[in-house]
Amino acid sequence: MTEYFLAPSIIAADFANIAADVAAIQSAGADWIHVDVMDGHFVPTLTVGPLFVESLKRVAAIPLDVHLMVSEPEKHIEAFAKAGANNLTVHVETCPNLPAMVEKIKSLGCAAGVTLNPATPASSLDSVLPLVDLVLVMSVVPGYSGQKFMPEMVTKVAEIRNKLNALRSPARLEVDGGINAETLLLMKNAGADVFVTGSAAFKHPNGAFEGVRTLKQIAVG
Repeated sequence: MTEYFLAPSIIAADFANIAADVAAIQSAGADWIHVDVMDGHFVPTLTVGPLFVESLKRVAAIPLDVHLMVSEPEKHIEAFAKAGANNLTVHVETCPNLPAMVEKIKSLGCAAGVTLNPATPASSLDSVLPLVDLVLVMSVVPGYSGQKFMPEMVTKVAEIRNKLNALRSPARLEVDGGINAETLLLMKNAGADVFVTGSAAFKHPNGAFEGVRTLKQIAVG
C-alpha cells in the first residue's frame, strides 16, 4: 500500500515566527519540511543557506527535505548534510555526472534526490533512476513566485512513475509547484507520493495548521 507524504515548503512560512509555524505544521500531520535553497544564479531568487537549515533542525522533529537549486551543488552538499539535511536533491541540469553526485550524497548520510525543470525530459533521469531515493518533478519553473501549475507535468509524473515501477524502485516521487487541493489529487492519481506545498499550507485563511491538515487528508484519503 502506497504511503503518501506532505512536505510544506518552509519558504512560505513567517520567518519571524518560524518555530511556531513548524510546530503548527508538525501537529497537523506534515511528514517532511521542504527547504528551497536558491543561489540567485541557477535561479534568479536568493533564499537560505546551511545556517538556516541548522537552525531549522533545532526546532523540527520531522525530516528536512533540502532542494538545491544551485549552479554547483558539489560545492555545497557537504555543508547542508552537516547542517542537518535528511534528503538532498540536486538538479539534472547542474550535474554533468549525475550518478557520481548521487553516490556522494549517499556517502554523506543523506537520501539522494534528483530533480528536473519542466522543460527537461524525463529521459534525462534514465542513467540515475536505479540509484536514487527520490525523484522531484517541478510543476512550475523554479525561482519565480506566483506561477500557475503546469498541467502538462501530470503526464511527466506518470511517465516517471512507470519507469520507477519497471525498475521496482522504492524511490519516492515528489512534486513541487502550484500544489493545492485540486492539483495534489491530479498528481497523486498520476503516481506522485510526496507533495510539496507552500501557499496552500502556510497562507491558508485559517492558518498553517488547517492548511496542512486539509491537504494531508487529501493526500492520504
